[in-house]
Amino acid sequence: MTTLAERFQNHVERHRLFDEAGVALLAVSGGPDSIALLDLMVTSRASLGIDLAVAHVDHGISDDSANVADSVRQAARHYGLPVYTESLALGSSTSETAAREARYRVLRSLKNRLGAQYLVTGHHADDQVETVLYRLFRGTGIAGLAGIPAHGPGGLVRPLLPFSKRELQAWLDTRLGGETARRPFSIHRDPSNADPRHDRSWLRVDILPRVRERLGAHTDGRVLETAQAAHQDRIAWARVLRILPELDFAASEHYVEVARAPFGRYDKALSGALLRALARELDCHLGLRRTARLLEFVRSGSSGRMLELGRGSEAELVFDRLRVSRGQYPRPTTPTERIVLEEGQTGGTVFGDWEFHWRPEAAGVSARDSSTTWLTGGVGVLRPSRPGDRILPLGGVGRRKVRRVLMEARVSSRDRSTYPVLVRDDEVLWIPGVCRSGRCVPEPGEPALRVDARSRRRSEGPSR
Repeated sequence: MTTLAERFQNHVERHRLFDEAGVALLAVSGGPDSIALLDLMVTSRASLGIDLAVAHVDHGISDDSANVADSVRQAARHYGLPVYTESLALGSSTSETAAREARYRVLRSLKNRLGAQYLVTGHHADDQVETVLYRLFRGTGIAGLAGIPAHGPGGLVRPLLPFSKRELQAWLDTRLGGETARRPFSIHRDPSNADPRHDRSWLRVDILPRVRERLGAHTDGRVLETAQAAHQDRIAWARVLRILPELDFAASEHYVEVARAPFGRYDKALSGALLRALARELDCHLGLRRTARLLEFVRSGSSGRMLELGRGSEAELVFDRLRVSRGQYPRPTTPTERIVLEEGQTGGTVFGDWEFHWRPEAAGVSARDSSTTWLTGGVGVLRPSRPGDRILPLGGVGRRKVRRVLMEARVSSRDRSTYPVLVRDDEVLWIPGVCRSGRCVPEPGEPALRVDARSRRRSEGPSR
């Protein structure tokens, strides 16, 4: 008979939940669900090829929260894992939503500080059922019925979604002993999870038991099938965004964008479905009214206009493209010091949304708008563009303002101030992918320094 650990490992590998090496930071509350997550991840880590660490957030809501934090530390020691705890002081009147948002802020901050690849939570099948019904009662579209995805933004992974709370509890009883006295550490049961004053708890303890009694034991399975069907629809629309060539889908860490023109030709139903799919790429969920406002904005707005989409997201018209972002997204990190490209040396660097590589090579033909160029002997310097920068375009007459050249290349006003340029003695020689200067251009075949630039904004595949 297949054990839960074997099923868990098969699920994780089949869906490639941890497809890159790195550290998985496990969010452990101290309750049975998160302890089951901890145990199963430890059991499978050798085959997954990842390292594990434990994170615990003490919300400062209940009187015994310090004891719970101690039990999590004991659990981490039992499994031989490093543990990181963070304390808040939210108070007993804090709502479920506020506590969850505070917890995720702390966990994501800790993940970033540790350089972890993944943040892993213990959401399971019962949570999925509750989420689907809660969203239905509160009002949601078809995509909202997909419930909790296995992958979330910022490396969030939920590997327990196919498994019920009852299965996880039975596994723990087998692994750690069903009697409290036999366990190597304490497992905490949060009384707020059964408090009907909270909406999710009310569904859990009052509504769902009555529904199961009335409609039968297979009720949860039917809800999960509905969620799976809605999830497949979400995947399909994410792929449509990428396979329609006229949309020209592109993405970076903080935003996604598509061409505007097709929305003037598509009907409202198709346009709305595509706009909702685009927003979901950033975990922004649009209702029918916001979708209608966004469609009108796309069809009639002018470049530079902004539209708030709610929950920290916004739309921006960038020339002939629509960009959806997480609000005032942080600008790409650009070096505070200039990066020097020495003659005769090989090297590379990441510069904001760009990657650069350079090496000695006999010169090829430098095109005006290429992402590859060659320099005659001497150093080159990469830096952000500056007000007042000018360039003498290859084959052109007279110097032109770099900002004007970038605008004509349809680089957004937000991006122009951080767009990289290659200079020598403060003279702009190259705007990657936009314009090459007529200065310092070697003859084909002459010894030179080849420089390649690649934008990292293009998305590599649909959301999972």
